[in-house]
Amino acid sequence: MPMTQTALEAELRAAFPDADIRIEDLAGDGDHYRARIVSSAFSGLPRVRRHQLVYAALKGKMGGELHALALETLSPDQAG
Repeated sequence: MPMTQTALEAELRAAFPDADIRIEDLAGDGDHYRARIVSSAFSGLPRVRRHQLVYAALKGKMGGELHALALETLSPDQAG
Protein backbone atom coordinates (compact mmCIF):
# COMPACT_ATOMS: atom_id res chain seq x y z
CA MET A 1 0.00 0.00 0.00
CA PRO A 2 1.42 3.42 -0.95
CA MET A 3 2.35 5.96 1.69
CA THR A 4 0.10 9.01 1.90
CA GLN A 5 1.55 12.48 1.77
CA THR A 6 0.18 13.07 5.28
CA ALA A 7 1.92 9.94 6.61
CA LEU A 8 5.20 10.91 4.94
CA GLU A 9 5.05 14.39 6.42
CA ALA A 10 4.25 12.99 9.88
CA GLU A 11 7.29 10.68 9.76
CA LEU A 12 9.56 13.53 8.71
CA ARG A 13 8.14 15.97 11.30
CA ALA A 14 8.69 13.41 14.07
CA ALA A 15 12.36 13.11 13.08
CA PHE A 16 12.94 16.81 12.31
CA PRO A 17 10.58 18.77 14.59
CA ASP A 18 12.26 22.13 13.86
CA ALA A 19 12.10 21.67 10.10
CA ASP A 20 10.31 23.54 7.37
CA ILE A 21 8.98 20.65 5.27
CA ARG A 22 7.34 20.88 1.87
CA ILE A 23 6.15 17.75 0.10
CA GLU A 24 4.88 17.41 -3.45
CA ASP A 25 3.23 14.29 -4.89
CA LEU A 26 4.95 14.06 -8.27
CA ALA A 27 2.76 11.45 -9.95
CA GLY A 28 -0.48 11.53 -7.98
CA ASP A 29 -0.01 7.88 -7.06
CA GLY A 30 1.29 8.11 -3.49
CA ASP A 31 4.54 6.48 -4.59
CA HIS A 32 6.62 9.35 -5.98
CA TYR A 33 7.28 12.42 -3.87
CA ARG A 34 9.60 15.40 -3.72
CA ALA A 35 10.48 16.69 -0.26
CA ARG A 36 12.24 19.91 0.65
CA ILE A 37 13.43 19.80 4.24
CA VAL A 38 15.14 22.74 5.93
CA SER A 39 16.47 21.75 9.33
CA SER A 40 19.28 22.71 11.69
CA ALA A 41 19.97 18.94 11.93
CA PHE A 42 21.62 19.25 8.50
CA SER A 43 24.06 22.02 9.46
CA GLY A 44 27.63 21.06 8.62
CA LEU A 45 26.69 17.71 7.09
CA PRO A 46 27.37 16.59 3.52
CA ARG A 47 24.39 15.82 1.30
CA VAL A 48 24.88 12.04 1.51
CA ARG A 49 24.72 12.14 5.33
CA ARG A 50 21.63 14.36 5.24
CA HIS A 51 19.86 11.89 2.97
CA GLN A 52 20.90 9.01 5.24
CA LEU A 53 19.23 10.81 8.15
CA VAL A 54 16.01 11.17 6.15
CA TYR A 55 16.03 7.50 5.12
CA ALA A 56 16.64 6.47 8.75
CA ALA A 57 13.67 8.62 9.80
CA LEU A 58 11.49 6.71 7.35
CA LYS A 59 12.30 3.46 9.19
CA GLY A 60 12.72 1.19 6.17
CA LYS A 61 9.70 2.45 4.23
CA MET A 62 11.83 3.48 1.23
CA GLY A 63 11.51 0.85 -1.45
CA GLY A 64 8.38 -0.55 0.20
CA GLU A 65 5.52 1.81 1.00
CA LEU A 66 7.47 4.63 -0.59
CA HIS A 67 8.89 3.96 -4.03
CA ALA A 68 10.66 7.23 -4.87
CA LEU A 69 11.59 10.32 -2.89
CA ALA A 70 13.48 13.22 -4.45
CA LEU A 71 15.19 15.07 -1.63
CA GLU A 72 16.34 18.64 -1.16
CA THR A 73 17.93 18.88 2.28
CA LEU A 74 19.13 22.27 3.47
CA SER A 75 20.36 23.88 6.66
CA PRO A 76 18.63 27.15 7.61
CA ASP A 77 21.62 29.23 6.48
CA GLN A 78 21.53 27.55 3.05
CA ALA A 79 17.81 28.17 2.66
CA GLY A 80 18.29 31.87 3.18
